[in-house]
Amino acid sequence: MDQKQHLYLVDGSAYIFRAYHRLPPLTDPQGTPVGAVYGYTTMLWKLADDLNKADGPTHLAVILDKGSTSFRNTLYDQYKANRPPPPEDLVPQFPLIRDATRAFSLPCIEEDDLEADDLIASYARAAVAAGWDVTIVSSDKDLMQLVGKCDNGACIDMLDTMKNQRIDVPEVIEKFGVPPEKVGDVLALMGDSVDNIPGIFGIGPKTASKLIQDHGSLE
Repeated sequence: MDQKQHLYLVDGSAYIFRAYHRLPPLTDPQGTPVGAVYGYTTMLWKLADDLNKADGPTHLAVILDKGSTSFRNTLYDQYKANRPPPPEDLVPQFPLIRDATRAFSLPCIEEDDLEADDLIASYARAAVAAGWDVTIVSSDKDLMQLVGKCDNGACIDMLDTMKNQRIDVPEVIEKFGVPPEKVGDVLALMGDSVDNIPGIFGIGPKTASKLIQDHGSLE
């Protein structure tokens, strides 16, 4: 029996920052910072090695943020306004990470005015519509609303490589108290301090979850 097509979509931007903060500062002989490059490529090497396994992915792509702003900043000028700029010693590592990704012969995908999340969601939806299974390599809560099984039997799950944990529908329900398709409603009520998006005053995660459980949706 032919192996089913299984696409891994790597949230590269998230893993760059996780690698940067997880490892001590490292430099090459010329003094160029490379700590994030090392941590990122170590993770990527493990994922690429999974391509050779019978139960591993058949395809793998890395998705990156191309810039610090997106179309959301046009819609709401305070979007992510609370975030500081990238650390100075991380900035020169961005092109090195792109080069390293391509050295693995992996697609390195980024688009103007879009975030990595937007591209991941688009590619995931297109892949499952074609009958492929998809694993999103990320722990980003915003992406959890994509998790689940489609009518054609194809599935989307997530993989947090830092914790070696799969995230499927039960894990999403445990975190939010609602199924994946309702996560967006919960986030809309509670807001997101990380992205500087205000929610409804006085409504936190538990209240937001309870309201959606009781009423079904924001409508």
